[in-house]
Amino acid sequence: MSESETKAEQGPTWLERLSMALTGEPSSRAELLEVLRASEQRELLDAEALSIIEGALTVSDLKAREIMVPRSQVVFFRIDQSAGEILTGVIESGHSRFPILGDGNDDVLGVLLAKDLLFLAHPDRSERFNLRDLLRPSPGIPESKRLNVLLQEFRANRNHLAVVYDEYGSMSGIITIEDVLEQIVGDIEDEFDFDEDDFIKQHQDGTYTVKALTTIEDFNQVFGSAFKEEEFDTIGGMMMKRIGRLPNRDDQVVIEGFEFRVLNADNRRIHLLQVARRRED
Repeated sequence: MSESETKAEQGPTWLERLSMALTGEPSSRAELLEVLRASEQRELLDAEALSIIEGALTVSDLKAREIMVPRSQVVFFRIDQSAGEILTGVIESGHSRFPILGDGNDDVLGVLLAKDLLFLAHPDRSERFNLRDLLRPSPGIPESKRLNVLLQEFRANRNHLAVVYDEYGSMSGIITIEDVLEQIVGDIEDEFDFDEDDFIKQHQDGTYTVKALTTIEDFNQVFGSAFKEEEFDTIGGMMMKRIGRLPNRDDQVVIEGFEFRVLNADNRRIHLLQVARRRED
């Protein structure tokens, strides 16, 4: 049987069926979406393909400021930090790319890739470490940059991260190619991501990542602890009380045999905590 006969026997592809459904020639995006959704209802187009097409259409309307990671949540290092400080921060964050700042708070010299630190496992790492030699280009973009244009630039320049600046030239955040692609295909989860409904995640090293909005009741149930629920509703509220001020990243406290460390916080509240049971001496 020839290739053409085999294809005929299999029937038209979803793209061919979609083309057949578009013979009405919609005159606007709204009409196009109506045709696409009608095609999905008639099973000419599966739900996943429809979602991707809708995402691709939406990307052209979105701007960098709408999906960027705000500066307060960006993990970055400074050019004068030691190899040990940077390596520790990389391991704790679990990220793969990090902006490197120079003398000023908005002076981004480049991007450090976590994989470029693998050589530090070598015995003479302290003699070979020069952070400037490891930096990759860090393109800067305005907050108003449209995502479809940014995606084209990412592909053309083979960059995976851009630094976002506001109208005054101050760094307002970062955006990655993954952030853009997720607007088209949905969330791309990795081992550090939470499911939307998960509040506590255990890691192989025995530590836990805990959302600050986890209720005291749920925390007690998972960890077998006995924190009182009368004064605070969430584990983040309890942590705020113990810190006694607005939270900062890496703030640590020990409460009733548990070590809490702030992984992510802004100038108002805690978002994410690392929790470990304290070892008895």
